[in-house]
Amino acid sequence: MRKKKIAVLAAAAALTLGTVFSSYATSKAIEDAKKKVSSMEEEKKKVESTLKELEGKKSDTAAYVKELDRNLSALAGELTKLEGDISQKEEQIEEAKVELETAKITENRQYEDMKLRIQYMYENGQTGLLESMMQSESIAELLNRAEYASQITSYDRKMLEEYRKTRQEVALKEEALKTEHQELLTLQDSTKAKQSSVKTLMASKEAELASYETKIASAQGEIDQYNADIKAQEEHMARVEAEIRRKEEEARKAEEARRAEEARRAEEAKKNQSSAGGDSTVKKGNTNFIWPCPASGRISSAFGDRSSPTEGASTNHKGIDIPAPSGSSIVAAADGKVVISTYSYSAGNYIMIDHGGGLTTVYMHCSQLLVKEGETVKQGQTIAKVGSTGYSTGPHLHFGVRSGGSYVNPSGYVSP
Repeated sequence: MRKKKIAVLAAAAALTLGTVFSSYATSKAIEDAKKKVSSMEEEKKKVESTLKELEGKKSDTAAYVKELDRNLSALAGELTKLEGDISQKEEQIEEAKVELETAKITENRQYEDMKLRIQYMYENGQTGLLESMMQSESIAELLNRAEYASQITSYDRKMLEEYRKTRQEVALKEEALKTEHQELLTLQDSTKAKQSSVKTLMASKEAELASYETKIASAQGEIDQYNADIKAQEEHMARVEAEIRRKEEEARKAEEARRAEEARRAEEAKKNQSSAGGDSTVKKGNTNFIWPCPASGRISSAFGDRSSPTEGASTNHKGIDIPAPSGSSIVAAADGKVVISTYSYSAGNYIMIDHGGGLTTVYMHCSQLLVKEGETVKQGQTIAKVGSTGYSTGPHLHFGVRSGGSYVNPSGYVSP
């Protein structure tokens, strides 16, 4: 029977010790995961900054490409109009050529007719004119015939001069049309050169735009990967914290079994002492704790049931809250060994110290942790700084005491 009792006590002690070491390992895993998350968040911010810059450049390039496209459309419109003007001018030149050829023919014909009349008058000389006058029956008829001959000669000269003038005007018109046609061709060549230049620049900018789109897609892929990695690390931390809670629960049950066995043995010893007539008083072990926050002696939230001060905070308060200025010193309540020094979503930065005999103290919501897991600390040594991390409404120290794996009222151990 005695061997069985010893085995129970040994198993409880081994489980408690194993839980301490397991908590140390899992807490270290949480710390490592937290560092990884922090590092990935920094890298993610860098990639997001690069992505923002790329999107800005892409937007500028896209606006420039749009402007080049408008320029190409305008140049294409100009070329279309020039082609129409050139075609119209060529038609006008052809019409002028026809007019000029007609004017030349008319002039030549008039010239030939005039030469024939002059030749006739020259060959017939004054005889023909005299005969014509002599055949006149009156002076009026004679004058009329003389005037008629003079008018024919004057008409021939006038018409010849007009035809020559028309031919010159048509020739000048043709030259002017040819000059305008050449100017239009020159303008067309210039516009085509502009169009070619804009097309080359457009191709370059479109390639640049495609490059930005590729880089943006790559950066977005990196961000998605970082998000996935961060989520995986956070899930890992949640699993580790759940494992810590499971181990603590096992340690609590083991401690309860150990305390129950000690109580039973103490009761047996008491009975034995009573039966032997000896002193029946059993001295209880005592750990002298000191106040953990020298900067403040006020308690803002006591141990036990309460209304939750903020979303996520417990309604069953397992410690006391000591409000103090942020950065105030937090000291070890007694000598002991640091078994946890890490971060959790609810407790924020927190420390747990094992003082032996089943007693541990907990210090939560710290702004800074000054000791690491595995370190041995002395009573009164500064181990952390007051903060407001985790589920907290302001800078304060949440101080807890665990006895046998269960939280007990710290007011039974410390006072301001």
